[in-house]
Amino acid sequence: MQDRTTLGIAFMVAFALIAPGMDAFAKATPDYIPVMEILGFRFGLQSLLLLPVAAYLGCLDWPRRSDVGLHLVRGFLIMAATGLFFAAVREMPLANAIAIFFVEPFILTLLGGLFLGEAVGARRILACAVGFGGALLVIQPSFSELGLVALYPLGTALCFALYMVMTRSMAQRLSPITLQAYTAIAASALILPLLVAFDGTGHPALDPTMPERFALVMLFGVGIVSTISHLFISLALKFAPAATIAPLQYLEIVAATALGYFVFGDIPDALTFLGIAIIVSAGLYVFARERRAEQVLAVQLDVPHTP
Repeated sequence: MQDRTTLGIAFMVAFALIAPGMDAFAKATPDYIPVMEILGFRFGLQSLLLLPVAAYLGCLDWPRRSDVGLHLVRGFLIMAATGLFFAAVREMPLANAIAIFFVEPFILTLLGGLFLGEAVGARRILACAVGFGGALLVIQPSFSELGLVALYPLGTALCFALYMVMTRSMAQRLSPITLQAYTAIAASALILPLLVAFDGTGHPALDPTMPERFALVMLFGVGIVSTISHLFISLALKFAPAATIAPLQYLEIVAATALGYFVFGDIPDALTFLGIAIIVSAGLYVFARERRAEQVLAVQLDVPHTP
């Protein structure tokens, strides 16, 4: 069991270090490629790569009719989340955007209490408020320079939290790889009609264009890295408890800061580092409280009841 948990931790570390590469590829994609076309490559390649994997593993079940609508909603949410984030990183440093996005665990905690009936105590609510305060330290200077673009990662966090709320229920009866594959197919089914409809309109975010060699390499990088990283997180969740590996996701901020510095020359200022520290500390506290609650529940379930 310990070996399986260690393997899960290793996969989660790999995810956290690799996942910001997808955002770096999107940031490096030339501006003449619209965001919707980047999303088309991201989800299209994920569909093409994951479907054979799911078929090979024997977990490619035909979706229930009742699940089709749920897959489409999840596809829309992850498409919106990714699109907002790609639009943000084109204008702001990777580390800043990812730091703001990491209010997502707090939003997820609150939504879990609202929609799933999960216990959310006063301490967790206070930790969420502190985490939001840390995000404001990162947002404030970015908002004064970029305007509404600085709020895009908040939109990403909200859409992704809603996506995760839906995933929690569906993941109980579907393989993670199958779920990822169908999500990518659903997002692709939403994106393709938009690209066709806006072709030739000149809309900067929606009108597709023929990518040159460098742009094509960047687009394939987005799709391939996103697929690999999501496979890693699926494997991590298979081998280790979510409460064990979730705090490791904050390594993404380290990887994003390093990529931003070495690839794009971005250096976060002191206020940004302070905001990141507050967000990470509050997030780790929330995870610690969740893990403690799970341990207490496990002990209670193990105690025999007298008649």
